Formats: sequence, C-alpha cells, structure tokens
Amino acid sequence: MIISTAIIDDEPLARECIENYVNDVDFLSLSGVGSNPIELLQLVSNTKIDLVFLDIQMPLINGIDFLKTTKDLPPVIITTAYPSYALEGFQLDVMDYLVKPITFDRFLKAANKARDYHKLQMRASSTGEASIDTGYFFVKCGFRFEKIFVDDILYVEAVQNYVNIFTTKGKFMTLLTLKQVEQNLNDRQFIRVHKSYVVSISRITAIENNEIYIEGTRIPISRQYRDTVMERVVNTRLWRKAP
Repeated sequence: MIISTAIIDDEPLARECIENYVNDVDFLSLSGVGSNPIELLQLVSNTKIDLVFLDIQMPLINGIDFLKTTKDLPPVIITTAYPSYALEGFQLDVMDYLVKPITFDRFLKAANKARDYHKLQMRASSTGEASIDTGYFFVKCGFRFEKIFVDDILYVEAVQNYVNIFTTKGKFMTLLTLKQVEQNLNDRQFIRVHKSYVVSISRITAIENNEIYIEGTRIPISRQYRDTVMERVVNTRLWRKAP
C-alpha cells in the first residue's frame, strides 16, 4: 500500500526537509509540491492525493483559513513553526500537527497514523455499505483492536487528535478524527450535532434548548447544526395538535 502525498509550504528548506522524510518512508510517495494552498487545489484536481502536508503561514491565504473554506480535501497534516495554532487545527479535523523543526521520529509517527487511517478507508471502500451492514467494526485502542457494534454506540466525542466512542459497553479512545468516524458511520443512523460530537439518532431521549440528552448525558447542539438536528430528529416524528 502506497500513500500518495502532496507538500504545500512556501519555504524551500521546509519543503525539502519533508520531501526527504517522505522519500525515507517506504509507504509514502511524493505526488506533488506547492508553495500556497491554491496550488494544492490544482494538484488535487489533477492528481490522486491521499495525504497533504500543509503549512499555515503562506502567501495568498494561510492554511487555517484555507481549511475553513475548502471541503472534500484529502486528510491533512499541518506543518508549522507556530504551536499556538494546534487547537484550531484539530477543531478542523486535521489528522496531525507537526511543529517545525520536525524530527524524523515525529514525522514517522504522523505518517503511521495516516497509514492506519488509509487502511481503514480501503477496507470500507472494498466492502462498500456492507461494512456498515455487518453491524460492527474494529478500532485500535493502544495495543488492542477493539470490536464495536454500531447499534451499541451512544455518541462520539472529539478530543484534540483522538476521539472517544461511547457505547453501552463503555468508552473506547482511538486515534481518529471525528470527520473520519463520521464518514464511516451510516448517516441515516448518526448525525453531527456539534463540531465535537456525532450522536446516534435512535439513542436520543430528549432535546431541551440547545442540549441533547443521551443516557443521562447532556450533549451541546451548536447553532450551525441546530436546524438540521430539529428537522431530522424532531420535526419528522413530531405529533402535533390538530388545528
């Protein structure tokens, strides 16, 4: 399995460093480089890109603003000299965050995370929706591969660069982003209610103001998702008094 990568950074030395690291990892292949995010759009439209190493401070538009306004990108690993952007980056569902100067050990850790995610995506693609219909999946939790039944899931919470999957059997922490989990769950059964939460529709017991109740836990509904939540969860099944 080879992961095709793109490097977007306006500093030639920084690009060269990451290029050398990519060449030293046998499952990575360099498919393109650029000096600003606009060039990334051209690369993605013309070349198969599985993973992007994206700098933040660049001309035309910085990496964070680019991620906020651009959809359907491949998984992104941010590379920057400014650690203060880490939290905002993870809120945008980036896969990892590398602070310059980047050591090879830290780069390899991020690359391995990308490989684990790519394997998960390939398995899902090869089986199509049947992977959901089988009723379960596995996630890596530390050194264990835990089996999780879809019907047991209550909700999923994003915490920096990992997620907590809360089920009727307990909590499972795994190094995935919320976006990755959401893409692999059936959108007829689950709904995004907040930048940090995806919930099981069938497990919702009540909605009050801007909160969802699941098994006694209160989960916030953000303004961005409230209309969608009310339409899909409540309005389609709401019994109303006859006029």
